[in-house]
Amino acid sequence: MSAGVLCSGSIVFDILVRPVNEVRWGTTNLVETIEYHVGGNGANTTIALASLGVPARLIGTVGNDDQARLVCARLQSAGVDTRWLRAADAPTAASIAVVNQSGERMFLHRLGASNVAFSSPVDFPLELLDGMRHYHLASLFVLPRLREHAAETLMRARRAGLATSLDTNWDPQGRWMRDLAPCLPHLDFLFVNEDEARMITGESSPSDAAPVLLSKGTRVVVIKLGASGCAIHTADRAFTCRGFAVDAKDTTGAGDCFVAGFLAARARGESLVDAGRFANAVAAKSVEKIGGAVGIPSYEEVKAWANSISCGAL
Repeated sequence: MSAGVLCSGSIVFDILVRPVNEVRWGTTNLVETIEYHVGGNGANTTIALASLGVPARLIGTVGNDDQARLVCARLQSAGVDTRWLRAADAPTAASIAVVNQSGERMFLHRLGASNVAFSSPVDFPLELLDGMRHYHLASLFVLPRLREHAAETLMRARRAGLATSLDTNWDPQGRWMRDLAPCLPHLDFLFVNEDEARMITGESSPSDAAPVLLSKGTRVVVIKLGASGCAIHTADRAFTCRGFAVDAKDTTGAGDCFVAGFLAARARGESLVDAGRFANAVAAKSVEKIGGAVGIPSYEEVKAWANSISCGAL
């Protein structure tokens, strides 16, 4: 198998509005941009992977509507293999992302087809595995029916010979560790951000949260620290990779692009330190554009840009 990444996750039609620094009901507010983009953790991650030159195949569910056709066309134009997408008798999942002047955002989200996606564990037939080395579960908590099948899906991926990873996202149901714990023994990499790590473990700092997650079986815990970079923990080592200072226009999808950068670097044999640093660089480049995974440069371009800036592991 080559170093391709097979990804399952949410696929969303995004409408981004910027800048909105406050909402006042009953008024009209002028904004600079209203744009539509492909969104969702599965879609963002695979688009970024493909942009970085990694073969990317996406499993997921869209609706049978105009939004689905626009989303699929964008995925295909980015180089993502969409042959394993399925259409449901439901609207495509959609979000309105309201972005303020500093790039922070708030989402209004309709689950739509995400409500019916992954009604059973993912199978891994040979034609799905062709060219793939890694399975990434990009959306656990925003796909309601996947929660009960996620651990079984990860076990099947491991049996099929794939390395595994999972990105939790925020849990709107507040179940956190109850649904994540069965997955942890079957993971090579777990990706969480600071707030998610706190909610999952009850620990206030990444350095305290990571050992809790490692003790439950995952091999490597990667905690996304936003503009500060990331913290990477294994059973015998912990280090921080500093972030890159850029002019952030929109942080939507930055975490997904970070994951794509990390997996792309690992696919090329990079160390954990170098993968963390490269992932920070990909995330930094992503926030300079409006949209979840827009304008990600090639692997070589990101690498050259990161190497030109003084930044590294602490």
